[in-house]
Amino acid sequence: MSDQNLTPQTETKIQATASPLRCLTGAMISGGMGYAMYSLMIAIATNFATKPVHSINPLVIRISSAVRTLVVGVVALGSGIFAIVAIGLLALGVQLLVQELTKQKSSEN
Repeated sequence: MSDQNLTPQTETKIQATASPLRCLTGAMISGGMGYAMYSLMIAIATNFATKPVHSINPLVIRISSAVRTLVVGVVALGSGIFAIVAIGLLALGVQLLVQELTKQKSSEN
């Protein structure tokens, strides 16, 4: 019962650096997902609006209204988060691009 490899192997982690191209690509992906979630939210809200609840029980009406509001709200929250991430990545890409341009100008002088 003697194990030869008692010490755990350490993994070397390669840290990816941010570049304007990566930021732009990430912003496009996040923006696309945000738009898709926004379209899904509009479709869900339209579907809920065209199909009213057929019940005379007030409890059923309140619960269904709450569930519908929660579903649309969660999808809207996801859409907003993707939009904010896209704007942030776009701003980061512009910032990195400006930093690279100022580095090149300062190194030329």
